[in-house]
Amino acid sequence: MKNLPMDVLRSFVTVAELRGFTQAGELLGRSQPAISLQIKRLEDMVGSPLLKRSGQQLALTQSGRQLFDYAKKILALNDEALTQFIKPEVSGRIHFGIPSEFATALLPKIVGRFVQSYPSVTLEVTCDLSKNLLNTRSARTFDLVLALHDDPNAKRNDRIKVEELVWVTSTDHQAHLQPTVPLIAAPQGCIYRQRGISALEKIHQPWRIVYTIPDLTGIQAAIEEGLGVTVLAKSTVPDNLQIIKPSDKFPKLGKIGVSLSYQNKKSNDAITRLVEFIKTSLS
Repeated sequence: MKNLPMDVLRSFVTVAELRGFTQAGELLGRSQPAISLQIKRLEDMVGSPLLKRSGQQLALTQSGRQLFDYAKKILALNDEALTQFIKPEVSGRIHFGIPSEFATALLPKIVGRFVQSYPSVTLEVTCDLSKNLLNTRSARTFDLVLALHDDPNAKRNDRIKVEELVWVTSTDHQAHLQPTVPLIAAPQGCIYRQRGISALEKIHQPWRIVYTIPDLTGIQAAIEEGLGVTVLAKSTVPDNLQIIKPSDKFPKLGKIGVSLSYQNKKSNDAITRLVEFIKTSLS
């Protein structure tokens, strides 16, 4: 049996995520030809092309998509195993901005594992709407920002994931059956709120805002009480809530992009390791 080299898999995943050999080389500290040779080596090993050009875009083939899923899992297990045995003295302070919509689902995974692995790193987290995290004045205060973007197809070197948006309701109440859709949402400026309202107005479905609260914990509590429905990224839907299947009343909501950017244009070991933790948590 052949063994898939870990460094080659990491290059492949980085190329797929950044959609470019040059961008991947810059992030990994290798030349573009070196990255290309690694991908060619991987294709020879699996006996199938993994990447293709689609216009100006670099895309995964069917085999590439299959291997990408395996590679993410392999790298995640490798990195997690190493952090249990190799705990270098990484220190410093990181100011991390994260969207309120993702905070409840993602922070426990990040904070718990990261702080345990790197106790000398101080992680300062600010939760807010993506538009507030990305505005010029705020951006300068963060070392790292996770943000949501309305257009998942926009060319972004820092995009790490595309998320499907879904309608969500309580498992114990029937708020979603009301003739006028009762919406629970974050304040104005929230991508989820805008997408939900736009989708309903497009089909002339009556709606009303019944509850506005900025964090997912409060939104979740309101839904559990049967006050209404909301819009969430599919991967962040809590187990005790249910996804509403698309219908004439609840149309498909499409997708959003998720980016991870170095706002201060600087990096160190602590930030680099936190980036890997976040990517693993989102994979």
